[in-house]
Amino acid sequence: MADTQQVDEGAGAKHDAKAERRAAKLAKQISSFAQAHGGAEGQIAYIGQKGARIVLVGEDGGWGDLVAPTFAIAEQAVKKSGITAHEHFDGEFANKVKTGPYEWTRMAGIQLGGPTND
Repeated sequence: MADTQQVDEGAGAKHDAKAERRAAKLAKQISSFAQAHGGAEGQIAYIGQKGARIVLVGEDGGWGDLVAPTFAIAEQAVKKSGITAHEHFDGEFANKVKTGPYEWTRMAGIQLGGPTND
């Protein structure tokens, strides 16, 4: 008797198409952020089973992030958007981030006994 293996080629194609659509949607969001902030740079960080976090920093110091379901989709989205991607979030790149009172209160203020902005 011959060994046979059933291959579901349709499932792979559907998965690839879904990943492509997700990357395109993320790229559009990245491009919108870049346009609103005079340009942008980014960094991709693996966050485990949740996927990958794309941290964006605008030329004006504004920042934000997006989460992609996989690191590969995050890389594809960043590449499609055309922004510069940094390997690490340190040095000159980190210095571009401008924080305001909200961030200081939420990130440091709580730990230091400051107001909680609730």
